Amino acid sequence: IMVWLRRTTHYLFIVVVAVNSTLLTINAGDYIFYTDWMWTSFVVFSVSQSTMLAVGAIYYMLFTGVPGTATYYATIMTIYTWVAKGAWFALGYPYDFIVVPVWIPSAMLLDLTYWATRRNKHAAIIIGGTLVGLSFPLFNMVNLLLIRDPLEVAFKYPRPTLPAYMTPIEPQVGKFYNSPVALGSGAGAVLTVPIAALGAKLNTWTYRWMAA
Repeated sequence: IMVWLRRTTHYLFIVVVAVNSTLLTINAGDYIFYTDWMWTSFVVFSVSQSTMLAVGAIYYMLFTGVPGTATYYATIMTIYTWVAKGAWFALGYPYDFIVVPVWIPSAMLLDLTYWATRRNKHAAIIIGGTLVGLSFPLFNMVNLLLIRDPLEVAFKYPRPTLPAYMTPIEPQVGKFYNSPVALGSGAGAVLTVPIAALGAKLNTWTYRWMAA
């Protein structure tokens, strides 16, 4: 019974991680893509989302030992976010108020790395983590180019309840750097690897907890 209980608890934990990942996405992406600071914020969003994807996906993938589970994890996050997008739309917000991040292709690269290296954990952490950090901003920028202009949405649908520290003051596009994708990919590639290692370590702790 204890073994069954621990396994059930573990799988519930995976679902909880995916749900909380989605909530973080809404909190980050909800405002980030609709401000004068959107390019600056895109880098922050890219780093936070790529690292969050890596820690959960590699944790899930190494626990099952089956390539493909990282993509499954990303699919769970995507479905939850689309549901949240529908909820916001039902409340009267514009359809483009929440941009659903493109996690799945980056997760597929992580799965591919794990499969191609014959389930090598360290290769998944180093190579897979790097690929996730590099690719995530690219896929999301392509996604942003295919939707309605976020700034246009912002000006048509102002949010007067924003706290003062989040209120745009002046346009900042291109003021600090000219390529948010390059900066997001560079920072993501560096930071996603240690976060992926953390996900692998959490997996080790889980095994020890289940065996206790």
